[in-house]
Amino acid sequence: MERRIAIVTGGTSGIGKEIARGLARAGMLVGIVCRSELRAAATVEELTADVPGARVETFIGDLSVQMDVRRVAASLEERFERLDVLVDNAGAYLLRAKVSADGYDRVIATNHLGPFLLTNLLLGLLERGAPSRVVVVASEAHRFSDRLDVERMAEPWSYGPAGALRVYGRSKLLNILFAQELARRMEGSGVTANAVCPGFVATSLGRDVRGTERVMALCSHTPVMRTPAQGARMALRLALDEEFEGRSGGYRTSTPGAGMLPTVEALRDPELRRAVWDRSVRLVGLPAL
Repeated sequence: MERRIAIVTGGTSGIGKEIARGLARAGMLVGIVCRSELRAAATVEELTADVPGARVETFIGDLSVQMDVRRVAASLEERFERLDVLVDNAGAYLLRAKVSADGYDRVIATNHLGPFLLTNLLLGLLERGAPSRVVVVASEAHRFSDRLDVERMAEPWSYGPAGALRVYGRSKLLNILFAQELARRMEGSGVTANAVCPGFVATSLGRDVRGTERVMALCSHTPVMRTPAQGARMALRLALDEEFEGRSGGYRTSTPGAGMLPTVEALRDPELRRAVWDRSVRLVGLPAL
């Protein structure tokens, strides 16, 4: 039987690796998009040793660099005739502002513009694989977003630790808005899109913060923080479970108690979703639709 195909960005560590592992266990051919060839090779070795019969391939590129994203998308189109699952998982959290190769805030470039561009470039493959699914890994940190100025949402500016969470929160708010609008635009195509918060997970996301990985590893043994494998569960359900077949435009959170909090008003605004989409199209150089 021909294998189904799944692509996971940021699949060499943390939640992404566990999502890739779960998809491989489900019998899918898994393509991992990542920046490091060494970590890619180590991940392939680990997953193929852990999952009998697993097929794992790697595609090297930095999601903050639009040229890399386009090259990866071209490689995927050359390699595959269709896609069944795309998990936009790769992310960055920086304590201090950095500028991407294309002149944007690097957190916004990595967490939103890169996945936005990659997903749009792969829509043809996803439509050929329909029914297919896009899963966008977001976060409850979207609640900490600064005010969303759509025209300036990717503009680089100087900030330190105090502003880092607000910018990261903005990127996660953009993730959810993107998934919502993608779901609307793909209605009737057989391609569904949903966003998910994996909960507070011990990962290397904040690896530029001294001591973070050690603290998170210790916390992962307490009820305060989840392990990457636990954090991957909801994303895997959205990617694989029959329960979510045909369901689109949702935001699922794995953070305990978060479902009782009120919805952020920005997520109730369809005009804002469309404005974010249109602005993102211009920022990544896609043709306007």
